[in-house]
Amino acid sequence: MMNNIIKNMRINRLVRINLVGFYTIIRREIKRVVRIWIQTILPPAITMTLYFIIFGSLIGSRIGDMSGVPYTTFIAPGLIMMSIITNSFGNVVSSFFSGKLHRHLEEMLVSPMEITTIVFGFVSGGLFRGILVSLVVTIVALFFTELKITYPLITVSTIILTSVTFSLAGLLNAIFAKNFDEISIIPTFVLAPLTYLGGVFFSISLLSPFWQSVAQFNPILYMVNAFRYGMLGISDIPILKAYTIIILALVFLFSLVIFLLKRGTGVRN
Repeated sequence: MMNNIIKNMRINRLVRINLVGFYTIIRREIKRVVRIWIQTILPPAITMTLYFIIFGSLIGSRIGDMSGVPYTTFIAPGLIMMSIITNSFGNVVSSFFSGKLHRHLEEMLVSPMEITTIVFGFVSGGLFRGILVSLVVTIVALFFTELKITYPLITVSTIILTSVTFSLAGLLNAIFAKNFDEISIIPTFVLAPLTYLGGVFFSISLLSPFWQSVAQFNPILYMVNAFRYGMLGISDIPILKAYTIIILALVFLFSLVIFLLKRGTGVRN
């Protein structure tokens, strides 16, 4: 009887520790995003405004319709998704790497907090920034085109799943990065090409059969098309297939991150 009481007390104590730790990480991440809004919120708004002016208003007026909708309307979901991907990734990779650099991450890892609590905390910060930026970019898009949400559940779930997936990808990048130069390698040489080739500015139906097959190896293609389907009701990819790829990518990255952190890879010297 006494052993059970002691065991329950220990469990309750660990639960409280993890809840406090989770709340603390989220609170810090949200305050960080809001405090430096000139770096976290304003640049995506300016960048997407330029995209809409150049590709939407200037080039789009000559292209006409794509997939049955005006070109500016067609690219709007892709541009919103691109901002979600880059900002979710960037938020976690910079925050987690800063924790490594200043060595307060090691303190969290040796504390009673679970590894999953730490991961959820950082990912929640990336999710917050991804959602916040998506709202800002959507407001910008409304100045250039009319947008409506055809399937709200698909739209919202795609935002969440994509933001979480790339928050985990950013965390993975931060685990292996040894300096600030290395945290920019993946965004520059991997993330940017995959994003631009992920159907943001075009429908893959315009490609030859061979390149359509190649394009389907790009996971961002499924995220962009799922989000476009949620907003406009059009997609180059079956929605069920898109969800399957996104969820598989999320589960794989989450499992890999947990495995690496438990081993101390990139964290403990």
